[in-house]
Amino acid sequence: MLEAAGLTAVEETVYRLLITTASATADEIASQTGLAPGEAEGILATLATQGLASPTDRQPRQFTAASPDVALLPRLQRNADALDQARAAVTDLLESYRSTRRRQDAGQLIEVITGAGALRQHLRQLQDNARHEMLWFCKAQYVAMPSGSNGAEYEALARGVRYRVLYERAFFDDDGAVDNVVRGVRAGEVARSVPHLPLRLAVADRAMAICPLVPGGPYGSPSEPTAALLRDSNLLEALTALFERYWEDAVPLHVSDSGTVDAAGDADDTDPLGETDRRLLSLLVAGVADKAIASQMGLSRRTVQRHIQHMMTLAGAATRMQLAWQAARRGWL
Repeated sequence: MLEAAGLTAVEETVYRLLITTASATADEIASQTGLAPGEAEGILATLATQGLASPTDRQPRQFTAASPDVALLPRLQRNADALDQARAAVTDLLESYRSTRRRQDAGQLIEVITGAGALRQHLRQLQDNARHEMLWFCKAQYVAMPSGSNGAEYEALARGVRYRVLYERAFFDDDGAVDNVVRGVRAGEVARSVPHLPLRLAVADRAMAICPLVPGGPYGSPSEPTAALLRDSNLLEALTALFERYWEDAVPLHVSDSGTVDAAGDADDTDPLGETDRRLLSLLVAGVADKAIASQMGLSRRTVQRHIQHMMTLAGAATRMQLAWQAARRGWL
């Protein structure tokens, strides 16, 4: 039982016996355990060296047990720390091993998945193992996973995984697609829309991705779908960069109280910006600082920042640079 603390079975037996007695001599230990007196004396000396027992000044020499919380718990903690360090070292070694193998064997980088069932299983595992973020390209007409059947997304969202999903416009023509997007956004999904997507894609934590290689499934060729499981590589980085490029130009989607999906900036068909916003935006794009804008327009700096934040929300922009880009695209300038 105490091997984890570094005790042998016979040392544990003697220590347990000392725990149940006030003190004991080597002869008394020998008689109760069946050990030879010399062997018992040696074990008691070992326990004393380890801080588990201490000799008294009485003659013949007797030994008393040290308190387990003082003698054993620190040892267990040190062992636990050493185990954690060893586990971390093994993890580093494993990553180095995989990195070396990936350079020598393309099979370590790309795994081919064939069949709708296998593809669904891998997509499920990809999301189950995600810890931080999932990126999705959702094209129209499913290959292996019908719209609304991805229950793994809601489980991942519930444990704090961020989902950023790009939908191409034709996706909303599929039966039940709008309702499923509404459900996802209300669960925490961040959704945007683009006119067209180049491929289907799912990326987990920027470390692993799945994308179909050839058409397949109900709306592709009659053959089974074939996809690639990609691990950390330049190809995966390129696909992730492709996602970010499309995401930057995409229109954010919002769910109204009535359950409809609206694109940011599309709610007002006339002009979502007032005269103040438009003038402020022109100064901002020209590179004028907030303080100077406030002075020229006779506004407080806080009011200027509030107007800018409002326009960023309308445009679905995360930065001022994105706001300028979206403003140019939407004809706000």
